[in-house]
Amino acid sequence: MTITTAQIRGARGILGWSQQDLTDRTDISTTSIGSIEKGATKARASTLKIIRAAFEGAGIEFIDGGIRTKTAQVDTLKGIDGFHRYSYDLYETMQKDDREVLQAHIDDIRFANWLGEEAYPHVKRMQSLKSKRLKIIQKEGDDYFPAKKYAEYRWIPKNQFSTVPFVVYGDNLALTLFEPEPMIIIIRQSIVAQAYRNQFQFIWEASITPPQGLVDQSIIPEKYIEE
Repeated sequence: MTITTAQIRGARGILGWSQQDLTDRTDISTTSIGSIEKGATKARASTLKIIRAAFEGAGIEFIDGGIRTKTAQVDTLKGIDGFHRYSYDLYETMQKDDREVLQAHIDDIRFANWLGEEAYPHVKRMQSLKSKRLKIIQKEGDDYFPAKKYAEYRWIPKNQFSTVPFVVYGDNLALTLFEPEPMIIIIRQSIVAQAYRNQFQFIWEASITPPQGLVDQSIIPEKYIEE
């Protein structure tokens, strides 16, 4: 099934993508996309195939006469093994996806305790990406910044800090519950991830920048460093 100009516009609307966003994901110029959407240009089948693949990869399903979102895949990871699997999933996604990773309501000490012997290797893997693409929001006064070499930190007031952290990476949203048993719920759905990206941005703009001297002096506890 070929896709129509109305479906292209509708898919962009559902995802909240601009024409530039579609260009970034297809390497088709915004001028060409604009012409296609207006009906001024008849797109080649190969061009429509590229556009369709970009939308389908973001969770859009094309049906006769319209579009709909695909059912989200949900993974539930539990315990120490779950934390290890999640850390690898985050790293592997960042290798393929250049978008920022956004982490809110984070208690890195708590995460490190559950990662255990994998805590320091995880930090080293993330550093190997050689790009500062993480933003992390912690509770005001938290002076532990293990990702300072590859992340930017900010604080939110203690009375606004939640016990349920969320992380957006690629088209995934990860929610962590620590009680009664540590569990990470990963929702793999681009629309859900984008909604939380928007929410994160609102929190980020209202957050506080920690004193740089405090960040610089933060160290990783010896128990997390491999011998």
